[in-house]
Amino acid sequence: MKDYLEAISQGREVRANLISLRQEIKTEENKRRLAYLLGGDFQIFAGLLKAEDPKIRKNAALILGEMETEDILPFLFAAYQREETLFVRADYLKAMEKLDYRPWLEKLKACREELGSKPLTEENRKHIREEQVRLTSMILKYERPRKHTFTGYSPAPEVILVTNRCQKEATRAQITSGSVTEFAQGLRVKNGDLRELLKIRTVVEYLFPVPGGRPVAGTPREIGQALALEGIADFLEDYHQKGGTFLYRIEVKGTIPLEKKGPFIRRVAEALEESGDGRLCNVTTGYEVELRLLQRKDGSFVPMLKLFTLPDTRFDYRREVTAASIAPVNAALTAALAKPYLKEGAQILDPFCGVGTMLIERNRSVAADPMYGVDIFGEAVEKARENTKRAGTVIHYINKDFFDFTHGYLFDEIITDMPRAAGTGTGQELEALYGRFFGKAGEHLKREGIVVLYTMNPELVEKGLRQFGQYDKLEEFLINEKNQTKVYVLRFQG
Repeated sequence: MKDYLEAISQGREVRANLISLRQEIKTEENKRRLAYLLGGDFQIFAGLLKAEDPKIRKNAALILGEMETEDILPFLFAAYQREETLFVRADYLKAMEKLDYRPWLEKLKACREELGSKPLTEENRKHIREEQVRLTSMILKYERPRKHTFTGYSPAPEVILVTNRCQKEATRAQITSGSVTEFAQGLRVKNGDLRELLKIRTVVEYLFPVPGGRPVAGTPREIGQALALEGIADFLEDYHQKGGTFLYRIEVKGTIPLEKKGPFIRRVAEALEESGDGRLCNVTTGYEVELRLLQRKDGSFVPMLKLFTLPDTRFDYRREVTAASIAPVNAALTAALAKPYLKEGAQILDPFCGVGTMLIERNRSVAADPMYGVDIFGEAVEKARENTKRAGTVIHYINKDFFDFTHGYLFDEIITDMPRAAGTGTGQELEALYGRFFGKAGEHLKREGIVVLYTMNPELVEKGLRQFGQYDKLEEFLINEKNQTKVYVLRFQG
């Protein structure tokens, strides 16, 4: 590094030596060594910010940025302001963002505003967009825009309720307002009561069609331009408190290879934001909106919006989970499907309770008391207690193997998410567990007691029904066609 510094100071092969020096200081040790060699005197690089060769200016700026001292900020900002070579300008910002540039924040905002007024051409578009993105990222580091509040309840926009594909009717039966139509992913509701829709526990997520609802196609730039014409920014402003930039991300669901997805998303975002008047900003964290592009068979994309500003509090209680935990929407769906067979005030047992989700959702569907949850996994039981406390529910949890569990009275109902093979578990062990379950369950159920099972092994349930003739199958519901997950409702005849 001494040789590089000496050659640079003497004006010998400056560009090549700057590039070599940048390579050297990629390690923290060499970066500290260079700082020691310079001894706080950065004039050698500050002077190069006025060099005739733009690549010398660029590399000098990037080296200064690695020195981690705010003393060089005046040099970098002055050079950035006078720089006329477009491909270099963003590198000054890249150097500055490694430092504490808060005193320069207002000036950076003024630069972004000025940049936004420049006309874009095919020649300058790439570099201006890169500079805009860098400026925005720097500003957001210290000055996040205020969060928006969703206000679009009445009249509500058209909303897509993403549901279980096999059991859409369980959700449709809970909708009391608006017109409802089915489509592949769930239900489309027009003129509905959004506050009521947000209470439906069998909805996987809520999406909003981009205004117009038309598929978009073409190059990434053409897709971004088409989305801009659809008025995404206007839509967001209509349904939120006015003012401020909306931070968003783009998610692509389709067949685009992973290595091409990033560049595709960036180009779509660039074209979309060019027409957004600063109201939209693509970020990777802290976003309020997800623009989801769902690819169709013909290669076009259906655009949807997921709003993280929408207050969805249905499953806020469930902060503690384990790898085997059932998704709360699946537990809610299980309870909804079995609801005609559930009675209020029933005495209930979950023999494989996990973190308590199934019991909590069963109680939300039809109130029960008392409720007992048993699980051999102590960590899950502790997490179940925490979740249940947040849910404001009373459930008695016991850390014990169900097959060793005893109780002083019989239960009206057993409801559970049946264990599945995991780790070193074998199919034979799982089959044996199902057989033991049907035998043990009969010891804890009243005559005419109900059994509700969520299972990924329906063949083992069917085998248990054949082996233990005291159970009648009342209903079975397909949950996932691909892996044959089902919900069974059984009656114990004793």
